[in-house]
Amino acid sequence: MFKSSKIITLLSLAFYLFACNNVSNNDATIVLAEVDGKTLTQAELKIAIPNNLSKNDSMAFCQNYINRWIKSELLLRKAELNLTPEEKDVEQILENYRASLLIHKYQQKLLLQKYSPLITLNEIEEYYNNMSENFKLDKDIIQGVFIQIPLSSPNLNQVKKWYKSEDPEDFIKLEEYCYQNAQKFDDFTEKWVPVSDISELLPTPIPDRAIFLKHNKTFETKDSLSHYMVSIRDYHYANETAPLHYVEDKIKAILLNKKRIEFIRNLEEELYNEGLKQKVIKFY
Repeated sequence: MFKSSKIITLLSLAFYLFACNNVSNNDATIVLAEVDGKTLTQAELKIAIPNNLSKNDSMAFCQNYINRWIKSELLLRKAELNLTPEEKDVEQILENYRASLLIHKYQQKLLLQKYSPLITLNEIEEYYNNMSENFKLDKDIIQGVFIQIPLSSPNLNQVKKWYKSEDPEDFIKLEEYCYQNAQKFDDFTEKWVPVSDISELLPTPIPDRAIFLKHNKTFETKDSLSHYMVSIRDYHYANETAPLHYVEDKIKAILLNKKRIEFIRNLEEELYNEGLKQKVIKFY
């Protein structure tokens, strides 16, 4: 869209704007582009430039911004010429949007100021028990331990023994060893993780997961650099009801949203009654 001379001018402008973030009175009088009498000024462009851009990024931003402004104005010009007066009458749409935006902002302000609902574990458990059919797993999940250690690591056979053991003392030894030697050590014995997430970390994926999980508690593989070990402490198959802990955050979000909706509904009722009492509302 820009000729070469215009681009050079724009690049110079970008360097200027990059060096000077403040908008001066002169900026408002310097016109950068014009479409059918409408102008884009240097002040408008300077306000639009994000902070902390590099010189090169500033140049690219200026060029893109002016191009987008010109294209937008050209489209608007065509719309003004080709739409009927009825089609161009957007006053009611703008008013409705403004009203919705203000109401939303007011509701959010009240929620922050006056409303901090506490979701109890009993509420979460009750919702889970009543709605458990809605919480079917869409993938296999496990609890356990993932380890990646270099093939050259010392006492590898001892590590294999520790990670398979259910003795707490052995797990402490495993942790201490892995913190010193492991490339990656992930203890997810108290949280649920999709099997696919763990399998992606392995050079050889866990085979036929449904059968494997049923008959195996550990999995080992290696590549040219590392040895990989997975200890599976518990599992659930896809299409089973998800364990409570796996969906606890989701349930909490659902309950919070329900309470917010109830709060807003009560707020509307209170304002309605207040309006009647203060005779702000009139019926004809």
